[in-house]
Amino acid sequence: MSRIGKMPVPVPAGVDIKIDGSHVSVKGPKGQLERTFHRAVTIERRGGTVVVSRSNESQQSRALHGLSRSLLSNMVVGVTTGYVKDLEISGTGYRAVLQGKKLQLALGFSHPVEIEPPAGIAFTLETPQKVRIAGVDKETVGEVAAKIHALRVPDPYKAKGVKYAGEYIRRKAGKAGKVGAKA
Repeated sequence: MSRIGKMPVPVPAGVDIKIDGSHVSVKGPKGQLERTFHRAVTIERRGGTVVVSRSNESQQSRALHGLSRSLLSNMVVGVTTGYVKDLEISGTGYRAVLQGKKLQLALGFSHPVEIEPPAGIAFTLETPQKVRIAGVDKETVGEVAAKIHALRVPDPYKAKGVKYAGEYIRRKAGKAGKVGAKA
């Protein structure tokens, strides 16, 4: 039995869950999420919790059991508290500016990079070097953060670029110069 899959998902007050076969809709104070799960797992409501169970003991249904429970739990957490990813921009002249809802990044290219937020995603700036990505869908928040991070991955020599908050950049020494060489 899957350790994660057999744990029930608690449903806090103010969250409405509608289960229609394999399609689940979760509505809460922050927004609404919908997902269609695989037929190998069944989802049912029991009191103040939602339980995910598998239909048989095949390898595929065992693999989907814990995954489905985690996805359902992420949906409940997303509509109650939401998800946040913080990014830090470091480098001379590297900065972020909000233009309405769009995020405009100056990352050392010949042009500024504009990013349109997908539905349900909001950008906020603490400083021009700190970007916060917030939303109800954990998958979308992580995907947008990964796309921004991939625009300018921090180099190992000067650590210039876009990094996740708390990410450790392994530094390299660089050129030592011409030591002992005579012309």
